[in-house]
Amino acid sequence: MKPTPQELQILAKETHAETKKYFQKLKKRQQKRLDPLMQELHKKEFEKTDCLTCGNCCKTSSPIVTEKDIQRIAKYLRIKEVKFVEQYLERDGDDFYVMQTIPCTFLDTDNSCFIYDVRPKACKEYPHTDRRKFIQITDLTLKNIEICPATYNIIEELKKKLPL
Repeated sequence: MKPTPQELQILAKETHAETKKYFQKLKKRQQKRLDPLMQELHKKEFEKTDCLTCGNCCKTSSPIVTEKDIQRIAKYLRIKEVKFVEQYLERDGDDFYVMQTIPCTFLDTDNSCFIYDVRPKACKEYPHTDRRKFIQITDLTLKNIEICPATYNIIEELKKKLPL
């Protein structure tokens, strides 16, 4: 099942409490096979998922942009880092740099990214479902389920493969 971003909003709300409870139980169990399983599920999902057909992450949220990201992107754009920060970034409530605008300034009409080769690390790693120590980012994953159909699918498959 590949929910559309609109269907995803409904599905995410319907499964939110259940998924949150699942993650709480998962944290208590200290699953040793969790990371390898998540990496396998991530790989399988992205073999059949083309992010360019969705782009919802770039349309609805802003990644954290690190100092290294700023240096790399500014160099690519051939502008000074200070200019890049002034023109494209702002500080969020946690004092992290994020994009000033949503949808992302660098999102093209075909859902491709103008700066794809130098995109922020957070974009490159999104939706973070193949990350080591996945258990540490379940709160972020709960949010990403609302944004990314692939994340929703991965977590629903996890519940089947690793019932608690």
